[in-house]
Amino acid sequence: MTSQLRPLSLGEILDRTAELYRNNFLLFAGISAIFSGAMLLTQLVHLGMLAAIGYPIVPPGFQWVVASAVVVEVLVVLLLAGLSIVANNRAVAWVHLGQPATIRDATRSTLPHLRRYLWLMTVTSFRAWAPLAALYVVMFAILFSILPKGWLTNPSVLQHMQNVNPASLVAAGIGLLVIVPLFFLALIYGVLMSLRYSLAMPACVVEELTAAQSIKRSIQLSKGARGRIFVLGLLVYAVRLLLGILLGFPFIALAIKHPGQPLPLGWLTMQQVAGFVVKTLIGPIYATGLTLFYYDQRIRNEGFDIEWMMRSAGLASEVAAPTPE
Repeated sequence: MTSQLRPLSLGEILDRTAELYRNNFLLFAGISAIFSGAMLLTQLVHLGMLAAIGYPIVPPGFQWVVASAVVVEVLVVLLLAGLSIVANNRAVAWVHLGQPATIRDATRSTLPHLRRYLWLMTVTSFRAWAPLAALYVVMFAILFSILPKGWLTNPSVLQHMQNVNPASLVAAGIGLLVIVPLFFLALIYGVLMSLRYSLAMPACVVEELTAAQSIKRSIQLSKGARGRIFVLGLLVYAVRLLLGILLGFPFIALAIKHPGQPLPLGWLTMQQVAGFVVKTLIGPIYATGLTLFYYDQRIRNEGFDIEWMMRSAGLASEVAAPTPE
């Protein structure tokens, strides 16, 4: 609705996000369901591979295969999650401006510039989270150096910890104590950089900018709104966590009842299905809020509401976005 094209407070943006989500639930949830379904398929293929090699006991020759498969699965899931945000950004932009939107059109809109979107996600993720990823590599290197062989895929081997050299345990403990504060610093850095780049994808989708231009555009547009965007992300995370706990309670109870034992494949499958439900229901909320923040910042900084009214009245043939410096 173009009547919403005016500067909005944080509360109004949150209300508008809820309103758009409620009034277009089938549209947004349908878009998310497509990508969440692809994620679920990827995860089920991984579980099928584990079943084929004898889960929960993984033969020594397959342990690195399993570890590599986990990395591939995580990358595929992250890319699909990003594309889900892209499609929802497009749908929200259409709905917010009073234009028609369908699940098919929003999903297909990711294809013409697919490489651009993937590159943008890769660059922004690397810039924000590379330090944290490096610390994880260091942490796992320490764990692999002291824990029994095969601990990652066969947790039962941890029962033989008494055979580990005590001096190695002390050295590893000191190393992990040093890493813990660095984890917090890297996490803070990642959050701050993510807020800096938070409007890059909406800018890329709406204005059809390159990845480099989108990043510069986000840095410019997000100034003065990063705190409010953080609040949005925090609220969405809280809702997602609550829904995840509600749907995952049986799995949590089973893990507590049988500590140290891997979940049966059937339970793991149900866990992934529960994750599919959470992603489908919660995924569109953050994308919707980000798109609203993108338009709100353009209205505040560039008078986009006036430009759009002129276009709607036929006084301008195109609403041009400023070229990032």
